[in-house]
Amino acid sequence: MKIFNTMTRKKEEFVPVKAGEVKMYVCGPTVYNFFHIGNARTFIVFDTVRKYFEYRGYKVDFIQNFTDIDDKMIGKANKEGVTVKELGDQYIKEYYEDADELNIERATCNPRATEYVGKIIDFIKGLQDEGYAYELDGDVYFNITAFEEYGKLSGQNLEDRMAGATIAVDDRKENPMDFALWKSEKPGEPSWESPWGKGRPGWHIECSCMAHDLLGDTIDIHAGAIDLIFPHHENEIAQSEAKTGKTFSKYWMHAAYLNINNEKMSKSLNNFLTARDMLKKYDAEVIRLFLLSAHYRTPLNFTEESIEAAKTSLERLYNTVNNLESLLNGELQEKEDDEYLDTLNSYREKFIEKMDDDFNTADGISVIFDLVKDININVSGKSTKVVVENAIALMRELGKPLGILQKVQKHSLEDEIQGLIEQRQNARKNKDWALADKIRDELKARGIVLEDTSEGIRWKFIDK
Repeated sequence: MKIFNTMTRKKEEFVPVKAGEVKMYVCGPTVYNFFHIGNARTFIVFDTVRKYFEYRGYKVDFIQNFTDIDDKMIGKANKEGVTVKELGDQYIKEYYEDADELNIERATCNPRATEYVGKIIDFIKGLQDEGYAYELDGDVYFNITAFEEYGKLSGQNLEDRMAGATIAVDDRKENPMDFALWKSEKPGEPSWESPWGKGRPGWHIECSCMAHDLLGDTIDIHAGAIDLIFPHHENEIAQSEAKTGKTFSKYWMHAAYLNINNEKMSKSLNNFLTARDMLKKYDAEVIRLFLLSAHYRTPLNFTEESIEAAKTSLERLYNTVNNLESLLNGELQEKEDDEYLDTLNSYREKFIEKMDDDFNTADGISVIFDLVKDININVSGKSTKVVVENAIALMRELGKPLGILQKVQKHSLEDEIQGLIEQRQNARKNKDWALADKIRDELKARGIVLEDTSEGIRWKFIDK
């Protein structure tokens, strides 16, 4: 299995710290609002990475944090007249509701920043004792010049970063790029006692502390959206490796942006889509299929046409599953030895080959559609029972790491199609040609073609 490592900018063979296990940390949401469809892409991508590791037999410790104390949370809580904790509790609950519906597997642990304040203070004190941090009037900053490898993840030298970065102006700092580990108390903000006076943690320190506490000094994979490379992940590396003297993460993975109609998602452009809004319009598996239709390192563009295409594609996959299940209700041969099983198994090998190459979900999905094409051509009422059963099982097996094809339909596809055919016949009798054509086109869009014969209407699946 190969992973593109952001640190080295190349694909590397995956070798875990401990054989058979994966220690994985993914940056989670700041819980002050519903997460948007761009966040959903990141969460679903790394949920799929986790599911695929499990599919390949690994035991995965998957940590995803909740940032439940920061400037945005404080501002919104004050505006709404609630405590920061109440706001965090509310939107953690909302996160789980939407993530569960999107078939995102629950993390091994979802630590909250506010639960780690004591350990964060100890972590910062250790950095200060080793000369990597300094205090200014109750604020504590990390001294980036003390960590010689600062900038190795983003690939730019310190001078370039200083010239191009947007940073908070504070003339007191030894270096403009030094970042806050601890922030002194301000009116209207939650605070905790510390060796530097009352205050609260900075943003970057929480992830280093949590990963160190829950997964150890060196983890296998640290992941998140591409915009976290700098400064968040760069700062995590500096403070973590300064603290332990060891490599923080062997592999760094980052998911690319999701655009809306070729524009960056923004409330000012009125194109801001929450995952919850999407779930009101589309099935969760449709959303997953769309978000996984491009490689995770490739920017993805959302349009109504693209999500509708994903809906049609998923229907086609389920049509094949349902057709196979309807065949099981008929008379099938009981022969167990069937050469076609070798053909089916070859698709598993192809799927693994594609997914082993840096979790290429786009190509993995293509393999599933090639499998569907093969099944639609070669599996019929004349097939053996074992072939039909294995075809169903294989489609569901390959869909599982992607989080699709796991539903059991509660109605008969054959009955549904026959019902539509009868509606079309009645429309033709009533000379309602528009309705008749609409039904035919609807079935065709689902991969089903009707044939008018002297013996009546026949239907079959076609490869689109």
